[in-house]
Amino acid sequence: MSPMEGKVAAIFGIANKRSIAYGIAESLRESGVQLALNYQNERMGASLDKLAENLGNPWRQECDVTDEEAVKEFFAAIRKEFGGLDYLIHSVAFAKREELGGEYVDTSWEGYALAQQVSAYSLLTLCKYATPLMTGRDGSVIAMTYLGAEKVVTNYNVMGVAKAALEASVRYLANDLGPKGIRVNAVSAGPIRTLSASGVSDFIKLLDFVAEKSPLRRNVSTSDVGSAARFLLSEDARGITGQTIYVDNGFSIMGI
Repeated sequence: MSPMEGKVAAIFGIANKRSIAYGIAESLRESGVQLALNYQNERMGASLDKLAENLGNPWRQECDVTDEEAVKEFFAAIRKEFGGLDYLIHSVAFAKREELGGEYVDTSWEGYALAQQVSAYSLLTLCKYATPLMTGRDGSVIAMTYLGAEKVVTNYNVMGVAKAALEASVRYLANDLGPKGIRVNAVSAGPIRTLSASGVSDFIKLLDFVAEKSPLRRNVSTSDVGSAARFLLSEDARGITGQTIYVDNGFSIMGI
């Protein structure tokens, strides 16, 4: 039996089968983890329903991560349904399409604030209400980030800045939650053709470039990320917290 059998994971951010969060959900389900999923609205809920059978028909509830009351209700429902929580996966990001092109200096305040709220601040909100359910259970939190948080990636702009804030938040949260036995880490995945990535101009060119220059000469898959996430959540990674782990076939080490 898997040592993760029966554990409970709340996963935020599944949009479709190409979502990184979906790859993580698949990996955790294979290890016997019980899944609790969110969807942003009724339309997204209908899409998630179509994927539910492939994931073992997991528990799910509507929850917009920018609505603190909805987040509070989501975790209250998890307590009622499962009694507690072991893992939290934050795979949520959004920026206006018009902010992902041109020059970063032209970013609007509205676009900047929205990207920060959805992509970075929401991690704090989730941790605030998840922590009481995870305390005493050797809990683990993972947030999804990208290389654009530390290096300039063309057309990533305001999202890169939001991801930088997310990575800093991971470190501060690791310090806050460590005494409660909760670890917090980030996974920096290489580019993957997800729904959110479709908003980045010339994304296909980026995929081709990364596949050509990465030491492993390929792009990463959601399965690659799912396996790494499962490790970070597991007891095998019990000494790792506050870190950003790269799952990018080595692209981030290259001096390009």
